[in-house]
Amino acid sequence: MVEKLNESLILKTLNWAYEKALTQNLPGLDSAFTLAEQYLKQDGSLEEKIDSLIRWQNTKAATLGFITGLGGIIAIPVTLPSNIAGVSFVQIRMIAAIAIMNGYDVHDDRVKTMVFACLCGSAGAEILKKVGINIGSKVLHNVIQNISKETIMQLNKAIGFRLLAKSGGKSPIVLGKAVPLLGGVIGAAFDGITTNAIGNVAKKAFLKNI
Repeated sequence: MVEKLNESLILKTLNWAYEKALTQNLPGLDSAFTLAEQYLKQDGSLEEKIDSLIRWQNTKAATLGFITGLGGIIAIPVTLPSNIAGVSFVQIRMIAAIAIMNGYDVHDDRVKTMVFACLCGSAGAEILKKVGINIGSKVLHNVIQNISKETIMQLNKAIGFRLLAKSGGKSPIVLGKAVPLLGGVIGAAFDGITTNAIGNVAKKAFLKNI
């Protein structure tokens, strides 16, 4: 049975989705590393390549049938809400791919926390700003390298609280802004405008010298 939705369960779900986004490599569901590599091979500037990735998410992510596509393959733990985990997987994979394309070490807990913050959309920028991290800053990479473990814990707690608040304390959760779930499943997942907004926050956060 799924646990009662709270900050701890949200962070547990995000951590599960993050691990899967980095390691899973399935037909139609490449890992964040493979996704980044594919788009880096395209023509154009780095920003244009990232925009292309975001557009792909806008048009393709909604067609991924997560209940049938992931069921029995990724094996979402029964203690995690599958609708939250599915949405998290798609969006985290996109953000992590953007970070990888810009040379960030996504195995670093500090970068992972930045990825989670991007899930909050514009609210994530406000959360980061409170601890002196300004998305879009030309020295952001150096700032990230100096984030302490205590600050990571503080940020993760604030991110979990924010996402819980946006869900109304109930499942399904709304990541970023409105993320409609069609038919109560992930199959026809989410609104392109929201995905675009989250992608652009991630681009602003990780693209160097934007």
